[in-house]
Parts: sequence; C-alpha cells; structure tokens
Amino acid sequence: MQYVVVQVVLKEELLGTGSGNLTSVERVLNEHAAKGYRLHTITTTSSGSKGLGGGDRIQATMVFESLS
Repeated sequence: MQYVVVQVVLKEELLGTGSGNLTSVERVLNEHAAKGYRLHTITTTSSGSKGLGGGDRIQATMVFESLS
C-alpha cells in the first residue's frame, strides 16, 4: 500500500462562524481521488489566534491510501 499525508490549515473569520475556506479541503479530496487515492484518516487540531486578525486556526491532517 502507498499513502500520502496532506495538511490543510483553515482559518475561522473573526466575525461570524464557520470557516471560509472549506473549499481547500474539498479541493484536496478531489485532487487525490482523481489520482486514485481514497481518504483513509483525517484528524484536526485547533488553536486560537491572539492577533488583530482574530479567529481560530484548525489544522486538518489527511492520510490518503492508494487504491491500486
């Protein structure tokens, strides 16, 4: 089996809720599916931001498994 590990950082906006860049996760999933991989595992960690941009950061780590 062959595996690929990818990390994507999502930043939640200061105003409102929800991440504005979930399309980043979708893009990575679709790119690897087109290459013959499937998502095996996903984990997330989060941390707060104290700077002027505000918002939390969520790091998603995805492990893809080759289907061939």
